[in-house]
Amino acid sequence: MVTTDATADAATKQPDAADKEYSSYNGASTAGGGAHRARGSGGGGVVDSVVARWRREDTLDKSPLALHAAAAAFAFVSLVLVASNQHGDWMQFDRYQEYRYLLAIAALAFVYSLAQALRHAHRMRGGADPASAPSGRIFDFVADQVVAYLLMSALSAATPITNRMRTAVVNNFTDATAAAISMAFLAFVALALAATLSGYKLSKQTYM
Repeated sequence: MVTTDATADAATKQPDAADKEYSSYNGASTAGGGAHRARGSGGGGVVDSVVARWRREDTLDKSPLALHAAAAAFAFVSLVLVASNQHGDWMQFDRYQEYRYLLAIAALAFVYSLAQALRHAHRMRGGADPASAPSGRIFDFVADQVVAYLLMSALSAATPITNRMRTAVVNNFTDATAAAISMAFLAFVALALAATLSGYKLSKQTYM
């Protein structure tokens, strides 16, 4: 009787051990699946960050072309408005040194911005950049600032005399000069943004 009872007790306890082993195995399997899913989600985050970085670099690479093209367009409109602003007597732009200065700087900004836009377009189409990467970024940073400063100085010279004229009379001459000043200011904004972008690229440049 004692042997029979012991055998019965052992048979009764065996399922419990089996259940524990199954539970342990099942838990390990579940934990492994969770780790696999965690690794999968982590890989997706890395891919997303890489794609976002590529997009940001692509935007930074295309921005100089757009900004210099915009600056060239605004400077060209300003140049045309000043050069064609001749209505006889006192309404001749070449009678005022401020407008002659604005015309010269607008022409300079147009030529520079157009050359830079063509250079960036050639580079983006796979052509060789005339300037190497380090020296090209330094040139962009310095030249954009210099031309933007010249535009601002021309605006500062032409704005006061235009305001004085418009307080006395408003006609085609004063309207054209005001429009030319506005276009030159937009060209300045575009070149200032280009200079900021050039400075950012220069700060991220590695020399090793």
